[in-house]
Amino acid sequence: MKICSDYSFEANLLKVHLNKATDLPAMDIGGTSDPYVKLFFLPDKKRRLTTKVHRKTLNPVFDERFDLPLLYKDIAQKTLVFGIYDYDRFGKHDSIGSVEIPLSTIDLGAPFLGSKPIKSLTQKTLGDICFSLRYVPTSGKMTVGILEAKNLKKMDAYGLSDPYVKIYLNRNGKRLKKKKTSIKKNTLTPYYNESFAFEVSQEIIQSVELVIKVVDHDQVGSNDPIGKVVLSKNAEGQALKHWTGMINVPRRPVVLWHTLEVCRC
Repeated sequence: MKICSDYSFEANLLKVHLNKATDLPAMDIGGTSDPYVKLFFLPDKKRRLTTKVHRKTLNPVFDERFDLPLLYKDIAQKTLVFGIYDYDRFGKHDSIGSVEIPLSTIDLGAPFLGSKPIKSLTQKTLGDICFSLRYVPTSGKMTVGILEAKNLKKMDAYGLSDPYVKIYLNRNGKRLKKKKTSIKKNTLTPYYNESFAFEVSQEIIQSVELVIKVVDHDQVGSNDPIGKVVLSKNAEGQALKHWTGMINVPRRPVVLWHTLEVCRC
């Protein structure tokens, strides 16, 4: 990001010229972004100034000037932040990244001109899903409660999805059972609260695999997978924690959030 700045000791103003940014990541499914920038000081964040939104570009030329009130005695404690966001007409604006300049690191006695790398460029996550697992050993019944999902990947051209959830019970590479939830239209934060029961005896419970897959329904073409969670005794991280919790605390539902992983299928 190309930035110019100059401090006016007489007016107690930091004058900033935000020139342009280059090679931003694509945040929309069309391969572009709608970037804009918020300017503010850390640690207070009290006053935020915002650029115009630049449509469908990864190389926005802002060419905007801002006057930020700043007392000389506060300079050493302030960090100037340029927060870069992707404008979303239908939902929450996504963070692309930021440039942070501790003012103690630059000479405000002379104009500053330079390019700063954008840090923490974010890749869009596939989303998160919350579900419960309950296992009753005596009856060999495993209940999966699909509760809700959030921040799902946008799969439709207008920035939303039509998500539903498929639940697979597999063993030794073979599918034993398959069930699915209802479809929730035009949302990235679907609420389901739907339960599904599977018969899984104690003899095979440690040899089965449970797959929770979120899918975008398409009336015209094929349905597109958004992401999945795979649980078993061989899982890792949150998935293993959830599976182990279900086994170790029988008869009680165990509820956890999971971050969706890429479906390679």
